[in-house]
Amino acid sequence: MYGAPPAALEEQMNARRTPKKLPTVVVALLISAVIAVIIVIAAVVYVKTSAPDEVAPDRGELPITRSDSHVLDYVGPDAPTLVEFLDFECEVCGAFAPYVEEIRQQYDGDINYVVRYFPIPGHFNSMNAAVAVEAAAQQGSFEEMHDLMFETQAEWGEGQTSEAARFRSYAEELGLDMADYDAAVADPGTQARVEEDFSEGRALGVGGTPTFFLDGEQLELTQLSDLTDAIDRALAD
Repeated sequence: MYGAPPAALEEQMNARRTPKKLPTVVVALLISAVIAVIIVIAAVVYVKTSAPDEVAPDRGELPITRSDSHVLDYVGPDAPTLVEFLDFECEVCGAFAPYVEEIRQQYDGDINYVVRYFPIPGHFNSMNAAVAVEAAAQQGSFEEMHDLMFETQAEWGEGQTSEAARFRSYAEELGLDMADYDAAVADPGTQARVEEDFSEGRALGVGGTPTFFLDGEQLELTQLSDLTDAIDRALAD
C-alpha cells in the first residue's frame, strides 16, 4: 500500500487544519488600521450630525404673509415689505403690472415684494388663472406665469367661457412638466391654496384689487406716486 504512514498522514492533516499564527507586529498593524478607520468614520458622522443645517428664510416672518407666500423680492425681515393682493383678470391690476415692475427695479435690494391671490368671484376666469399660476409655482415658475397672465390679459379677460386650455398652453410655452402641471391643476389643494389667500385678504379688509400693504398697513392710493412716496417714507424711518 502506497502513501505516508498513518501517523505521518494525521500530522499533515492537523497541520493543514491549524492556521499559522501571524507575527505579533503584523497583528498590531492590523489592529491599528482598524482603529484608524473607526476614528475616521466617527469623525465624519460627528461632522455631519453636528454641522448646522442651512435654513431658508421664513417668509412667514414678513408682515401680511404666510410661510408659503410668493416672495418675488427678498431683502430681509428688517426691510420694508410691500404686499400686493391681485386678480389676474382685473384690468386695473393689469394696468398696474408694468408700474409695479418699475418699482421693483427702482427699489431693488431695498424692499421685499410679495404677491398674494385675490380672485374676484365676479370674474369668470380669475380662479382658473390663479390656479394655473399656482400650478406653475409648484415647478418654480410663479413669476413667469404671473407675467404671461398680465401680458395676455386683453386676449382672455372678461370672457364667459373657461380659459383653462389657454392657460395650459402657457405652461407648455414655459416648458413645464405637463403631467405635473395637470396633476396640480386637478388637485383640490391647489385651489385651496388660492382660497386661503383670498380668505385672509378679506379678513384684512381687502375689497378690490389691486390692494397694497406696506409693512402691514393697507395703503390708500389716489395716484401712482402715492406708492413710491409711501416706500420712501418707510425707507427713511
